[in-house]
Amino acid sequence: MSGGVYGGDEVGALVFDIGSFSVRAGYAGEDCPKADFPTTVGLLAAEEGGGLELEGEKEKKGKIFHIDTNALHVPRDGAEVMSPLKNGMIEDWECFRAILDHTYSKHVKSEPNLHPVLMSEAPWNTRAKREKLTELMFEQYNIPAFFLCKTAVLTAFANGRSTGLVLDSGATHTTAIPVHDGYVLQQGIVKSPLAGDFISMQCRELFQEMAIDIIPPYMIAAKEPVREGAPPNWKKKEKLPQVSKSWHNYMWFPETTPPVIQDFQASVLQVSDSPYDEQVAAQMPTVHYEMPNGYNTDYGAERLRIPEGLFDPSNVKGLSGNTMLGVGHVVTTSIGMCDIDIRPGLYGSVIVTGGNTLLQGFTDRLNRELSQKTPPSMRLKLIASNSTMERKFSPWIGGSILASLGTFQQMWISKQEYEEGGKQCVERKCP
Repeated sequence: MSGGVYGGDEVGALVFDIGSFSVRAGYAGEDCPKADFPTTVGLLAAEEGGGLELEGEKEKKGKIFHIDTNALHVPRDGAEVMSPLKNGMIEDWECFRAILDHTYSKHVKSEPNLHPVLMSEAPWNTRAKREKLTELMFEQYNIPAFFLCKTAVLTAFANGRSTGLVLDSGATHTTAIPVHDGYVLQQGIVKSPLAGDFISMQCRELFQEMAIDIIPPYMIAAKEPVREGAPPNWKKKEKLPQVSKSWHNYMWFPETTPPVIQDFQASVLQVSDSPYDEQVAAQMPTVHYEMPNGYNTDYGAERLRIPEGLFDPSNVKGLSGNTMLGVGHVVTTSIGMCDIDIRPGLYGSVIVTGGNTLLQGFTDRLNRELSQKTPPSMRLKLIASNSTMERKFSPWIGGSILASLGTFQQMWISKQEYEEGGKQCVERKCP
């Protein structure tokens, strides 16, 4: 993008990374995003002459969107819960626009036409969706320049690599994506549905087996301390609004990972460093955990048993036939589908990213499994950042680095190029 409009490195570009679980947005060149809020949105049919617009509310064509944690977690009569994404790609454009509007007005606090935008996308995004997004950003938001980049490429950049295998385990799926010289090798992408939501489902089944009720915090007025294992003693709030099923499920159901289950996963679960063994698991130190309604107990073997399904799906109840790939297999299958010449480069930098990989012991187990499967002629190197922030935000951080580089400034699709070449230019300029 030559022509002195963007001289030097000071562009003030915005980076958007919109995932199945959360939206991350902020200025390029900074080390963490300004905004990080759930991609899930509360939807309410607006009444005529809707009153005051509150924090996190966006009104569109008779619909009110409740966006961001605070707005979403308030119980309201009849509010439904939805997400603009399906399989990592944008499905509901109206909801997607409400999220962008909210980000600009409440987090970025600036006009869209002042900042170029770099946006991340799923490696399997379709051409039609990429063109529609380009059109939306230039026509509706009138931005000066735009660039679309695959999440895996950004993650590799965030870890200082342009070649490597990105293992991304997020909310909805675990994916191995080979990146070579900054390009995604589409033929080597391997996806498995064993990821964060799967672990949440396992947690829910555990609670059902143990007959533990998960009461969302919004229903609890007060609770009394009880001794371990005793039934909880709590009072339900009076005058609760008639919430919709989808909203209640969002606060309760592990399939949408509500706060309770998320916290349980982070505090209690652990991946065992070798394949699951009943005797070893029985000797594990237990961890004490208390539910929002006051019920508390110790968890032992189940701490290891639940995450085991990620690595060895064969011993998970209810998975018919072992057709799903465990995390280690996802990596080796993906590398095996790539050209033999570039395999050493992929084995030599396996980059681990995504919120689900923050489970205690995840990388140690993966390292152990891969060292057994790596051919003797290859050198294995696992790259996993120690900071939780970098693992959760790595595509965003990669975008922040990329958009602030002086050498990147001629890569943007400028407003002028868009006007001359139409939305098709995204295919040419953004690999």
